[in-house]
Amino acid sequence: MIYFNEKIFLLALESTYGTAPALAASDAILATEIRIMPMEGQDLSRNLERPHLGAQATIPVDLHAKMSFKVELVGSGTAGTPPVVGKLLRALGCAQTIVVDTSVTYNPVSRSHESVAAHLWIGDTRFALIGARGTGTIRVNASGIPVLEVELTGLWTAPSEAVRVEPDLDDQLEADVMAATTANTPVFTVNAVSLVMRSFALTLGNQVEPRFLIGAERVLITGRQETLETTVEALPLTTLNPFALAKARTQVPVALTHGTVAGNIVSLAVPRAQMQRLQGIDEQQGIAEWPLRLVPQPDAGNDQWTLSFT
Repeated sequence: MIYFNEKIFLLALESTYGTAPALAASDAILATEIRIMPMEGQDLSRNLERPHLGAQATIPVDLHAKMSFKVELVGSGTAGTPPVVGKLLRALGCAQTIVVDTSVTYNPVSRSHESVAAHLWIGDTRFALIGARGTGTIRVNASGIPVLEVELTGLWTAPSEAVRVEPDLDDQLEADVMAATTANTPVFTVNAVSLVMRSFALTLGNQVEPRFLIGAERVLITGRQETLETTVEALPLTTLNPFALAKARTQVPVALTHGTVAGNIVSLAVPRAQMQRLQGIDEQQGIAEWPLRLVPQPDAGNDQWTLSFT
């Protein structure tokens, strides 16, 4: 018998694609809702012509693995030190820029994507991904913990019974994690208008492609389509008119800041987000709410959004 909740999760950046570094206790990730799809691929039928009816034997090909989970969106506690989610963002097609003692900032990039290796123990069984890249969503909901939702796709390695690593999770367990509230999330604006927000999600929209050819097997990020969705209390149109903005295809800035103490402040900036058609009006507790949809747009390129930890 194996207890499903007896999980240990380690993850580290690869210096050489598809070559796992030696993962250690310090590479532990404190995650929630971990799911593993350990043997994705195809079952290739031999399609033999035989003298009798019956099912065909198959060959497993294009083997890879997928893993999904959520990680708390929180700083390292020290300005200028990368947070735990940093290496995940780098595996989701983002670059990392460090300003010593000040900030760590992430933004999407179009090439030279980094990769990670991951080990997941369930009981004593270890599942491993190498050469993994992925996509994700930055999600902030009222009265909830902000999270980065991740789906990784990696090259397959055979699961095995392996000695469990005792993870070092002290810093993550003791992190200054705060729910999204008026006090803890002091900034949320669309087009420089402060809004009362129920939910927010920036979906990175990476197109992740396992590519299996003779001579090279890789997982690539080949495209990106970010979307931004937020539900907010409706306002008089003289204050903010999403209908006029959508009709005019206007690009507006979106800003969100969570946290108030240095080392644990997370700021998301979307300088140019095109307002999309408002497709309905919601109601909660007798109050009208707008489900807004926006599409982040680049200016010079790879600058459609930034996520900063200060």
